[in-house]
Amino acid sequence: MEKFYKAWKEFGKNFEEGGKWAKLSSFYDAFDTFLFTPNTTAKRIGAQIHDGRDSKRTMILVVLALVPAMLFGMFNVGYQHLLATGQLEMGMTSALWWKAFGFGLLAVLPYIIVSYAVGLGIEFVVAQIKHEEVAEGFLVTGFIIPLIVPINTPLWMVAIAVAFAVIFAKEVFGGTGYNIFNVALIARAFLFFAYPTHMTGDSVFVRTGSTWGWDAGMAAVDGFSGATPLGVLATSTDATVMPVDFWTAFNGLIPGSVGETCGWAILLGACLLLITGVASWKTMLAIFGTAALTAFLFNVSGSDTAAANFPWYMHLVTGGLMFGAVFMATDPVTSARTECGKWIYGALIGFMVIVIRVLNPGYPEGMMLAILLGNAFAPLIDWCVVRANINKRMKRA
Repeated sequence: MEKFYKAWKEFGKNFEEGGKWAKLSSFYDAFDTFLFTPNTTAKRIGAQIHDGRDSKRTMILVVLALVPAMLFGMFNVGYQHLLATGQLEMGMTSALWWKAFGFGLLAVLPYIIVSYAVGLGIEFVVAQIKHEEVAEGFLVTGFIIPLIVPINTPLWMVAIAVAFAVIFAKEVFGGTGYNIFNVALIARAFLFFAYPTHMTGDSVFVRTGSTWGWDAGMAAVDGFSGATPLGVLATSTDATVMPVDFWTAFNGLIPGSVGETCGWAILLGACLLLITGVASWKTMLAIFGTAALTAFLFNVSGSDTAAANFPWYMHLVTGGLMFGAVFMATDPVTSARTECGKWIYGALIGFMVIVIRVLNPGYPEGMMLAILLGNAFAPLIDWCVVRANINKRMKRA
């Protein structure tokens, strides 16, 4: 490792001022700080606190937290494919388990490649134009976007959505740390409103056709439906319908976006984020608590709609509520930053996601819009909390 480090630093001299590749210094710096802990300190005079965990390493922790949801999502993509094409009629064998994971891996990997290629490509170009370091924020955003889109979304649509989100939701505001809205959710919102037929319905969440020629010619069995549980609720006229049981939903063996279905995989990631202090437990708890309370109030309201009668605990494990609460609502850039504000911000999201799900069948999911609304109100929430603190101290003085 020491020899590699010395060779890398020697190679880096080509990117210094006066070097033959000086104009590409941002490219070298991005890989340098990704591979090694920066050994530079602030130029201000005074005490310096040395810490190996910079923002890039914080982002890597979030990516590691996302890995369980991604791996299970790959398996579930293949599992839903085998289920839809009738290959599980004789039960699940070890061979079919590996086939399911392999199929899902081939299906999901292109989305990850496209997301990073387009997003990081734009980040590198902007950094070169502005003569700045390459921002680290897209390490997480590029990983999340493939996990929150349906598996049948055309890759060219994903590429356009990523480009739109990075340029208009991030770079125009000044880059990482200045964006108002969660960039990954903006990409999903762009797809949702620009190409609605590819983001909702019974056929977008299950890959029934081939992937790179594998399982070519196999079609879904008669009577197959790839609707998500929330999609069933939105279209059902039976107020007592129960499209899925709790443990099936919690274990994630249901149609849905790649990384949003498995509750225990998401909780594994949440544990890592909370133990390392990357995410706020207050925001998470406020979302889950308020969502549960709001759903319970709808349960006892006497409404005759399927969504209102859907048990409150089922709302927590279906759709993107759990994934959004853990990985997107806690984004430190777009969420509330004051400690009291985190409770209010989380409560607003938890309340709105259930209201949207129950009262607007056109948006059966709700979490995307709820978090974007929370992002919009986060600065105001923080301002009110700070102002209340100032007024309280003034009275005390």
